[in-house]
Amino acid sequence: MSRQPRLASFALCTALLAGAAHSNEVVRHSLLGGSKFPIARAVEVPAGATILLHSGTTPAPADPKAPAGTAPYWGDTRTQALSTFAKIKESLDQLGLGFGDVVAMTVYLVGDPAKGGRMDFDGFMAAYSQFFGTAEQPNLPARSTVQVAGLVQPGMLVEVEVQLVKRGK
Repeated sequence: MSRQPRLASFALCTALLAGAAHSNEVVRHSLLGGSKFPIARAVEVPAGATILLHSGTTPAPADPKAPAGTAPYWGDTRTQALSTFAKIKESLDQLGLGFGDVVAMTVYLVGDPAKGGRMDFDGFMAAYSQFFGTAEQPNLPARSTVQVAGLVQPGMLVEVEVQLVKRGK
């Protein structure tokens, strides 16, 4: 191959890569095998986008009149997850962002004594699925969910941390 065609090929490849790198769209890659589970396998953030790392958010008490630290005080995993997402939504609204801007999420679930000390993944998913993968908000984050020994307050079962992308207007 002569030097001229190699330079032309190199220039074309560089231009194509530069165009892909400068796309201003977040790219969400579906799970392998056609899985419909509502998370992304990976999320690509475009160059020039602002990434926000949002602190972990915990729920508000479900029944503040109940004895602190009890199941009635905090509620079950689903109740706590709904409360946590409501608090995240309030924060994102104030930042001018929404759940569609979430690109990654880490979920910390404490084992529920009512479930034999196992995390209530189904209860969490019942709440999560109201905010992600819906017709109104189809954008799915990359996500990890882990069971932890405990959170900041006795009886708390849920903490959610999100990372977001803010694109220039």
